[in-house]
Amino acid sequence: MVATHHRARRGVMTRCFWRLRWGDVALTAAWQQPKHQRGVAGQLVRPSEKSKPLALILGISLPIRMTILCAVASVYTWKTKAVKRRGKRLMIKKPMFFFANNVFALANMYFSFEFSKTKTNVPFFDFKSKLGVTNNFSEENKLGKGGFGPVYMGKFPGGEEVAVKMLSSVSAQGSEEFKTEVVLIGKLQHRNLARLLGYCIRGEEKILLYEYMPNKSLDSLFFGESSSQKLDWSIRYNIILGIARGLLYLHQDSRLRIVYRDLKTSNILLDAEMNPKISDFGLARMIQGKETESNTDVVKCSGYMALEYAIEGLFSIKPDVFSFGVVMLEIISGKRNKRIYQVEDAPSLDGYGWRLWQENKALDLTDKTVRSSCNASEFIRCVHGLLCVQEDPSERPTMADVVHMLGTQNLSLPIPKQPAYLTMKPLSATA
Repeated sequence: MVATHHRARRGVMTRCFWRLRWGDVALTAAWQQPKHQRGVAGQLVRPSEKSKPLALILGISLPIRMTILCAVASVYTWKTKAVKRRGKRLMIKKPMFFFANNVFALANMYFSFEFSKTKTNVPFFDFKSKLGVTNNFSEENKLGKGGFGPVYMGKFPGGEEVAVKMLSSVSAQGSEEFKTEVVLIGKLQHRNLARLLGYCIRGEEKILLYEYMPNKSLDSLFFGESSSQKLDWSIRYNIILGIARGLLYLHQDSRLRIVYRDLKTSNILLDAEMNPKISDFGLARMIQGKETESNTDVVKCSGYMALEYAIEGLFSIKPDVFSFGVVMLEIISGKRNKRIYQVEDAPSLDGYGWRLWQENKALDLTDKTVRSSCNASEFIRCVHGLLCVQEDPSERPTMADVVHMLGTQNLSLPIPKQPAYLTMKPLSATA
């Protein structure tokens, strides 16, 4: 801050200047007062006593005004610089651990630097605190095992329950997939997507904290060894609609257009109210300009994968639509896709459903436990999910079309064609 004072005499007036500079902000104040008063017969006389109060007021008020101006300029400059600093500041804390093995510390510092390029609002947690939350990752707290590692139930001191997904060094998910999951989920907000609460890194071990889902996954609910809970038709239909809305958000309504690439029943979690939540975003990819892109990292997901993705490695939103169609058929039938049901030339669930459709026996696809309570109009709309598994991707609907189809009654629907089920050796299995 630089302040200068300059006094100029011109004739009978005295003019004073104050100049204040703070960074790029410059302020100037000026005032003038009579040097003297001219008396009778051209004689100069000193100012009268009446002018002294005015000089006193000016002498007091001007410094006060200058102080206020200085304060305003200081606040303005400080806020301007603070905004610039905030823009450069990292959005996450750097994991600064110091282990006996320096490799861990170096790995943490490197991974922090990589995350600094992406900027995510997902909070970072201390690894040691997670040991206490999960009871040192004991088997009693283990909820199951996903595609990239085990999942444990944890509880914070305040009573909040969380799901702790642990990705070990032997996990198929590497640093890139882990970074993708943290960054993508940190930028996504939807009621049908699993909410990421935080992450943690210790050397080769990477941990994600999700909101806890007491009803686990669709896969465990329908096909688990201890599965005994039966879902009525209304719950199943709401689950289907929720999954469709979650995918629509990823494909179209989110800030980032995302292809999920790994939709299956084990990746659909259910909260206490049986609302579906899409989880496991490690293999998701952003759509950057092109509707269809080639990719060599094909997800090995038997039964849910579209042909153009499985064979040619082409990914777009349409393979996600295909996977959704398979999941929808599993939900309404209660049957797993890779099983065969006494039909020699129908190697998959969508092929089985297609055969029943051709024979006007589509209702036989419904799970027997809900057949009596099934809403006929809603069921027909679900069977039209065969549209989602068409061989030609261009003939599959978008998720916007699917949500509209599921949520609208008396809607004229196109007739599905033979689905693009994969050729597999027929197996005998029970429903």
